[in-house]
Amino acid sequence: MNFAPTEEQALIQESARRFATTELAPIAGELEDPAARPRYLAVLKQLAELGFMGLNVSPQYGGTGAGVVAFSLAMTEISRACASTGVSMSVNNLVCEVVQSIGTEAQKERYITRVCSGEFPCGSFCLSEAGAGSDPSRMKTRAVRDGDGDGWVLNGTKMWITSGEYAGFFVVWAVTDASAPSGKGISCFIVDADNPGVTVGRAEHKMGQRASSTNPVSFDDCRVGSDAMLGEENAGFRIAVGELTGGRIGIASLALGIGSAAIDFARQYITEREQFGQKIADFQGIQFQLADTMTELEAGRLLVLNAAWMKETGQPYMQAASMAKLYCTEAANRACYTALQFMGGAGYTAEYPLERYARDARVTTIYEGTSEIQRVIIARELLKSL
Repeated sequence: MNFAPTEEQALIQESARRFATTELAPIAGELEDPAARPRYLAVLKQLAELGFMGLNVSPQYGGTGAGVVAFSLAMTEISRACASTGVSMSVNNLVCEVVQSIGTEAQKERYITRVCSGEFPCGSFCLSEAGAGSDPSRMKTRAVRDGDGDGWVLNGTKMWITSGEYAGFFVVWAVTDASAPSGKGISCFIVDADNPGVTVGRAEHKMGQRASSTNPVSFDDCRVGSDAMLGEENAGFRIAVGELTGGRIGIASLALGIGSAAIDFARQYITEREQFGQKIADFQGIQFQLADTMTELEAGRLLVLNAAWMKETGQPYMQAASMAKLYCTEAANRACYTALQFMGGAGYTAEYPLERYARDARVTTIYEGTSEIQRVIIARELLKSL
């Protein structure tokens, strides 16, 4: 078994590392200021120019076509510098993948190419609602036939939409058959952000990942043509479940980047800081904690690479993706808090990036499926095989 990246994957990883180190890391803290929105949009534009907004998208539609492993490697490097940029990149890649997977040729040409070129800063998913988070099958957003049947009218509000205010278009889930059982009768639509009836609400003031906007998006008598439907009618929930599985690889990679950045920063600090007449790094208790943390992160790296490889090679990967997401996100949180403990009071101040890493890591165990949901999925997959 060979875990070494291919030449192409290594080049993409190095390109991401170079951009993250030289361009992104120096401004990551500043991007949290709402006044820095234009700078953040410029960062997304740079990602498109580097090919990172369509890493698993065919070159036919402007993507890189580098595959899932390359995407994971790049995600980790970008997220080491700025988790906000990482989550925007992850969600956008997922949006492009779903359009590429089930969209018509016209939809692919109209939307994917415009994101990969940087014309659109990004695309966004509109799935979650106030009463339908971990259980999206309970969504209330409706789509009904528009008069003569040549189109649809959407009504409802979606919550927690990543990059909502930056998106050029939304992939929206809505109930199209209210009489169907839960999880059935849901369809998927592509809706332009400037379509009449679309309103993007004020960005949430979040604990972490503040540069990435998270907005409510409302649809009020929003009319779309019949060509806006993505995939088959009433088959949208299956699409959502499938794409969330792939998204977990992105978030696992993101969390791995945050945790690695945190412990690496603290590791450098403890080799320079002295207490009781010796370097903090010389205390055995500190060394044991460092060893445990680095071992956990390495285990997470192998889990996420395995999940990415399984997806890339066309194997069933739901269990592997949930394991990677569960383990990497929880390990990242532990790594951040261990790093803070190493640095003491200094780590708790905004002078160092540790407090930002800790804030950014916390949400990774919540979005794209909570840790509890991942455990449900893993157990279900294990028991299904008996």
